[in-house]
Amino acid sequence: MKFHLSILYAVLTVTLVSSQESIEETLRRYNEDSVPYISVKELNEKNNVLILDARTKQEYRISHLRKAIWVGYKDFDIVSFLENHSNKNQNIVVYCSVGVRSEDIGESLLKYGYLNVSNLYGGIFAWTNSGFSVYDSLENKTQKVHAFGKEWSHLLTNAEKVY
Repeated sequence: MKFHLSILYAVLTVTLVSSQESIEETLRRYNEDSVPYISVKELNEKNNVLILDARTKQEYRISHLRKAIWVGYKDFDIVSFLENHSNKNQNIVVYCSVGVRSEDIGESLLKYGYLNVSNLYGGIFAWTNSGFSVYDSLENKTQKVHAFGKEWSHLLTNAEKVY
C-alpha cells in the first residue's frame, strides 16, 4: 500500500510540474479572472498605490516589493484591514508568488467594497523575472525570492531561489 501511494504521489507531482509550463498557463488553470490584472510594468509606473503581499510571513521576510504590506493568505484578516485602510477608493495591488493566492485576497477586498483592486499578473516571480528589485526584511535589495515550492520554482527565472 505504501509503495502504491508513493507511486501515486510521484505521478501527481510530475503531472503538476509538467502542467505548469508558464505563468500564463498557471494563471489560466487556477484563476477565475475575478480580479483585474495589472502588469509588472504598469505597477512599476504607478504612484499612490497600496501594495499588499498575500504570501506567508516567511516568504515576505525573504523578499517583497518595496513598500509592500504583508497581509498574508491564511492569516488575512479583513476586519483588521477595514479598520486600518478605510479608503475604499484607494488603488490597491495584491500579489503573491504568481497571482493565485492574491486573486483570493483581491476577491475578498472587492466583496467588502474596495473599488480599485488589481492582482499583479505573475506576482513576485514576474516582477523579478522582469528585472525589478525586491527587498529583504531590513529593506535592503536582495536577489533572493522564496520559490514557494519545487514544483513552482521553474517559473522563477531571474532570482536566487529560496525554499
